[in-house]
Amino acid sequence: MKKVTISDIANKLNMTPSTVSRALANNKRISESTRKKVQDTSKEMGYQPNVMAASLRKGTSDTIGMIVPRINRHFFSNVISGVEEILNPAGFNLVVIQSGELLSREVKAVESLLQNRVGGIILSLSLQTNTFEHLQDVVKHNTPLVQFDRVTKSLPGSKITNDNYTGGYLATRHLIKCGFKHVAHFSGSYKLRAYRERKAGYIAALEEAGMRVDEKLIVDDVITREAGYSQIHKLVMRTNADAVFCAGDYSALGAMEGLKSLGYHIPDQFGIVGFANEPFSELMDPSLSSVEQNALEMGNKVAAAMIKAIQKEEVPEEEVIPVRFIGRSSSWKDYK
Repeated sequence: MKKVTISDIANKLNMTPSTVSRALANNKRISESTRKKVQDTSKEMGYQPNVMAASLRKGTSDTIGMIVPRINRHFFSNVISGVEEILNPAGFNLVVIQSGELLSREVKAVESLLQNRVGGIILSLSLQTNTFEHLQDVVKHNTPLVQFDRVTKSLPGSKITNDNYTGGYLATRHLIKCGFKHVAHFSGSYKLRAYRERKAGYIAALEEAGMRVDEKLIVDDVITREAGYSQIHKLVMRTNADAVFCAGDYSALGAMEGLKSLGYHIPDQFGIVGFANEPFSELMDPSLSSVEQNALEMGNKVAAAMIKAIQKEEVPEEEVIPVRFIGRSSSWKDYK
């Protein structure tokens, strides 16, 4: 369907576009009856205002841009909800763009938001992001920048992160306490601090238990379902692994499917723990043990930090959101 414009409304009401524009903006120079007529007609015609263009015309910055790797991930969608819970009542609009885990798309998104003079940018880095010139441009433009989840310390501004280290530690310690002797780790890309921290927690739990850190049991860049499926086949064929802590639930899902295809019984023969507690985790058979991230709380903290940055108030350089471990039947042999 063709998008309804101000000119379309003006033609229908036999008015000038400027009159319609002022009426939609609730300008007091336009009579109340005309304003009502224009606003009622715009609703009937399905008119959707261009929020960014309106902000530019007003010379204000009430639009905040948010760039996430994937909108369809449960974690990121809940962070977005948490951000909106705080921003919308405060009078801000949120525009969300997904990078699709690509640096090129992340760069274009930043450029677009800066060109539209947004009031601030909220960002979680893509898996490919290993250079930060585009984000340095944000700083040069004096546009408030708040990073969350996947962050870099090389830039100023507030950073809201998960306690990834503790999450990795709790997940691995749980597998050890369940009796597994050779715990492997499917990590994400080491370019991202979040995955480095989860791996560090994994190593700390092994060392605490007096278990040797075997590099053959650590596989990086395994966060998709497909990668989890293929890598678990390779892992069980070339190592003595009897459990795996996955840095994400999607790789854990693939690993479980791979183990089933090989005839393994979970958790009697092999234990699995994920990270993120995606909605499908408790629906899997067996249900997946995972690390819960407090995404709504993170979103609230991110939005609050952005508002403070816009108002030029002091904000903490970094704030860490606690995580919690949820044990289910993919790791506990006596789990009910």
